Amino acid sequence: MTSLKFGRRALLGTAGLGIIASPAIISGRAFAQESKPLAIDRVTPPDIHKFKVGGFQVLVVKDGARPSANPQETFGTNQSAEAVGTLLNENFLPTDQFVNSFSPTLVDTGSEVILFDTGLGKGARAQGGGRLIEGLAAAGYMPEDISIVVITHMHGDHIGGIMEDGKPAFPKARYVTGETEYNFWTDVGRAGTPAEGNHKAVLANVKPHVEKMTFLKDGGDVISGITAMTAPGHTPGHLIFNIESEGKRLVLTADTANHYILSLQRPEWEVRFDMDKAQAAATRKKVYDMIATDKVAFLGYHMPFPAVGFVERQETGYRFVPKSYQFDI
Repeated sequence: MTSLKFGRRALLGTAGLGIIASPAIISGRAFAQESKPLAIDRVTPPDIHKFKVGGFQVLVVKDGARPSANPQETFGTNQSAEAVGTLLNENFLPTDQFVNSFSPTLVDTGSEVILFDTGLGKGARAQGGGRLIEGLAAAGYMPEDISIVVITHMHGDHIGGIMEDGKPAFPKARYVTGETEYNFWTDVGRAGTPAEGNHKAVLANVKPHVEKMTFLKDGGDVISGITAMTAPGHTPGHLIFNIESEGKRLVLTADTANHYILSLQRPEWEVRFDMDKAQAAATRKKVYDMIATDKVAFLGYHMPFPAVGFVERQETGYRFVPKSYQFDI
């Protein structure tokens, strides 16, 4: 496994990862491609959020949110329920439930429209999820507008929206993902293991696109200005991405940390869905040490919507500081 290299030089050295689609909200680009209106009967639009990173337009879509009981069964699994409850209570959060949200992200560079992860997909719509395509439409993007789909890792909430009714959801896109991640999940050795269900989902959703897929390793570029970094532990080939344009910078941290309190204030606490828990904890510390040191923004897939913020070092970890108007002036 390639070691983590999180200095700014290492990041950049290889550069040279509910709406009704009414005409009033569809962009000129969408009209030009003569896309058919989406057959959506939702009344309330999904949450979306736009901001700029230099010359890049960033769009975050809330693909859904899922409440769950017993936080300690997911976060801080190596801690007592009392310790987890105390930390939640100190941060004004309920101790018996938590909410997990999902935030696929689009980066429009002007020449490429790049989607990072595809959300939960159609299978979650009965429960209020799978709203990525609606959110894109609210911002004026049709599925045909997406030129690159980047997969940070291959858990179901990141690959569920790649296919739609058995066909590619983004028919004109090429695909970018990590070579280690793809090889792990497509390996027949996953059959008969706890990973078998996800293995089958990858075979059904991701493998059909392999002929249009580019595989990245540590330091590989999606395009100039968007560079992959290995950040393993959550999954074996989990990638995060440094985005830089006109001197502005954002790091997409995917699932490096999945709770803004329990995973950031206590990065060493184990998380049920991290496949290698010790490695995931070490990665969290390296990634967020870099972000805190460089004082740059990050976008975490499961952070509170719009999922963008900063971190400040504390004695036991990091304090999450949500984005406000920094990108607007």
